[in-house]
This record gives sequence, structure tokens and C-alpha cells, in this order.
Amino acid sequence: MYLHVAPSRPWPWMNLDVNSDLTDTTVVNQSWQGYPQNQFRNWTPDKVQRSKMFEKCSKDQTSTIYWMDVCDSENVVRFTIPDMGGNDPGTTKVPTKDQNKFWDMLQQNRPETIRVRWLFVDDLTQPVLRMLGTKYNIEPFFFTSSLHWTPSRYQDTLRHGKGDHITIVLPFLQSQQESRSPHTRQSPTDPKAWDSVTDTLIDIQAPFSTGDGHVLFFDVLAIHMVRDVKENTIISYHPESKGHRTPAKHLRSLIQFVGESMYWQKIFGKSKDPTFLFLAILWYALREWDESLDLLFRHVSELELQVLQLDNISLINDLHVLQARLLHYQSLLHDFEVAVTFIETTHNPAMESHEVTDEERTDSNALMNKECKNLLSEIDRLERRRMMLGSRLKNAMDFTFAIVNTEDSRRMQRFTYLTIVFLPASFTASIFGMNVMEIDNGTQTLAHYMMVTVVLTLVTIYIVVMLQEQNWVHRRRATLLQRAVWPIRSLWRIILPLQDMWVPQYRRSSTVIDVTA
Repeated sequence: MYLHVAPSRPWPWMNLDVNSDLTDTTVVNQSWQGYPQNQFRNWTPDKVQRSKMFEKCSKDQTSTIYWMDVCDSENVVRFTIPDMGGNDPGTTKVPTKDQNKFWDMLQQNRPETIRVRWLFVDDLTQPVLRMLGTKYNIEPFFFTSSLHWTPSRYQDTLRHGKGDHITIVLPFLQSQQESRSPHTRQSPTDPKAWDSVTDTLIDIQAPFSTGDGHVLFFDVLAIHMVRDVKENTIISYHPESKGHRTPAKHLRSLIQFVGESMYWQKIFGKSKDPTFLFLAILWYALREWDESLDLLFRHVSELELQVLQLDNISLINDLHVLQARLLHYQSLLHDFEVAVTFIETTHNPAMESHEVTDEERTDSNALMNKECKNLLSEIDRLERRRMMLGSRLKNAMDFTFAIVNTEDSRRMQRFTYLTIVFLPASFTASIFGMNVMEIDNGTQTLAHYMMVTVVLTLVTIYIVVMLQEQNWVHRRRATLLQRAVWPIRSLWRIILPLQDMWVPQYRRSSTVIDVTA
């Protein structure tokens, strides 16, 4: 999928192993129904079919559009819900049977006080995709990257002093209560199971249960922005709103809360660059990352505790699966960082128009750099936390393997003790079996063999125990002299408790005899 994420790729959705006919004689429908060929001739029907642009659209018969306008009003920027007609203000349902009504709404002129119009699209259907693409001249790469959940960011349709188009598709990690998360598809990979592992592979795209009533899953921010001197438009694509994903209506309410923030009101008051709205919504992804890593921190702590208390080798599987996920999160956080850097370095060409003064342009750029640096520092904090979790997992895995090695050493030690018992007997038997006159003179008996075997066994045990620096007999850091007299010390440890038990009993019995006498 990464081969087809930006317009800079010369061969979008082409099979280079097959000779393609560059001559396209297909008659293109110039209405919105002819998208994408009505705007981009190189997107032939074969490329559209290979990209599955329309196949991956929502199968629902109705797409829902949530509108929001950012307006200038008496030195205050207001986030309002426009009345677009219908029963629910700010909401437009586009059924398959009455599609042209939404197309007519897109053609309406906006009031001059509207700084930005934001369209949150739920359940993107084919007709809505075609209409939005035709109206705003959107590169098909935005829809293909969004529908495939492929991280991407690019600028197109650049017009110096007038405007451009920018696109960001950013998958991110999110968490929810497990009871609120039905078992539905969460990404284009369509995992079939919720288990962390399968019999064949680790599915890092599948939802992950932390075991405390929460589940981690992937969501996506897919945003296309048309920046212009007169009209600015943001289109936010959302996967099917069923299940555990951020619905379009919820994201609209979050943007409204941004408008109520005094901090962001000051930013919107100092700069007319609509890109700050683009930047503000990325803080939502960062917030979800923060909450997800908090849950992972508790989950890793619980796994560490189980490793320390249970010494369970089966936990190594869970640790390895979580480590694989953290490695995947590293790439997603890197994409997040690159997306913010892209916004920081891709200045708005509309701010270069004569309607914006040099002072306003300088202040706006400085403010953009400052806010991007704030967001980048938070992403760096998340990455450091992810690295910390990875290090803790590695420590837990190393500790688990150390436990296994210790158990193997104990087994080998038991085998060594068994060898100590039989080695003197084997040695004595080999000596007595030698064909030497001094030994094999017919006077040796079984009693002689047993006596020599017992003596050698006791001597061997004495030497082995004495040479060990720590065992069940010696305490830690015992000197050589203390280890040399270990039989006496062991005997004393046995006699001393018996003495404490027998002496009081003897005294009591003596007292009873005296009283009787």
C-alpha cells in the first residue's frame, strides 16, 4: 500500500509486470459521476479497480455529513453548527435515491465571515466520494490512503499566493472499555480473531485486551484541507462509525471544544491561517496515545509481577506478543512525528497574498513553529515512554529466561548429587575387578567392597560439600575453615534442638520422682 500513497509516485496502482496500453479512448463523464477521471485523466478504470477505491466504500445506502463553520465575529472566532436544512441542524444524510440535493448544497456560496468550513463524513459512500472529489478537486490518493488506512502526508495543487491542498492520513492507538467494543472489524486487515496471537502469526493489527476491562485498537485521522485566500475547507473521513472508532459527530464536538479554549482563541485571533485547526485536531490523537500507553504501563507492571511471583515460563509468550506490538507502535509514533513536521514546514501559500501583511505573516509562522514544537516534544515524550515499556518487557523476558536457566542448573545439580553416590561404588568395583595379584588374590569379600565403597562415598560427599561456597549446609560467604568442619556443625545443629527439647522433659520427670518419694 505504501507504493501508492502520494501523487509523487509515477505509477499509481499500476501493474508494472504487464504492458499497459497508454491510449485511453474511454469517454469521460464530466459531471461528478465521472470522478476521478473527470479531474484526473491518468486514473483509468483499471487503476480505480486495482485501488479498490469504490469497493472499500461503505456498503450502507446512506452517508452522513456533519457540518461545522469557523466564523469571524467581532474579533472572536466562533465555532458554529450551520443550518443546512433537514430535521437535524448541521447534519445532512445523503441517501442513494436523492444524491443531487447534496451536490446542490456543495455549490452554494458561503458567507464571507466563514473562515473555514469543516465536513465530517461518516459512512463514506461512492456518490459522496465522487461529489466531494469533483467539487474540491481532491486527489484520489486521499481516498485510497484513507480507505486502506495507509499513513501518508503530501501537498498538491500548489498555487503561490493563492492556496494549495494538503492531506494527512494518520493511524493512531486508541482505548475503550471492553464492554463498549463489539467484535467488529477495526482496520482494513480485517482480523478474524481478538486473540493476541494465532497459531501462525502475531496479528499486530488486531484489538488487544489489557485484561483490566480495556481494549486497545487502531483508529485513523484522515483529513484533507483546501487552503485558499477566500474559502478554506477541511474534509474529515471516518470509517464506518459502528464499533470502536471515533465517529464524525464526536470529532465535531471535540473541535467545538477547541473553540471554547482561551488558549486556542488567542491563536486564532493572532493568525488567520486555517492550518492551526489542522494542528489542533492532532492533539486528539496524542491524547489517545497517552491514555493507551497508561493502560499498557499498568498491563506491563502486572505481567512483571506475575513473572516475579509465579515464575511462569508460559508468560514469555505474552511478553513477546506485547514486545512485537510496541515495535509497531514505534513506526506509528514516527509517522505522527513526520506528520507534525510536515505541517510545520508546509507553509500556507494563501498567507503570501497581498491581503496579509508581512508582520502578520511573520507572527503566524513563528506561532506555527512554536505550536508544532510543543506537539513534537509531546510525541518525543510518548516515544520515550514506549521505549521504557520495551526495556521493562525485555528485563522481564530476560528474568524469565534466567529462571529457566536456574531450573536447568538445579536439575543438573541433582544429577551431580546422584553421580556422587554411584561414582565411588563404580570406582571401587573397577579397582576390585583389576587383574592384579596384590588385589585379585582371592581374599576380597563383599564386606571389604562395601566398607571401601562407604568410606569413599563419605569422603567424596565431604569434599564436594566443603568445596561448595553456598548450599544447604553452608551459609553465604562461609570461610574455608567453617566449610571444612561442616559435619561437626551439621551434627551440632541437629543436637541443639534435641537438647532444648529433652533437658526440660528430664527435669520435669526428676521433679515428679522427688515429690513422689
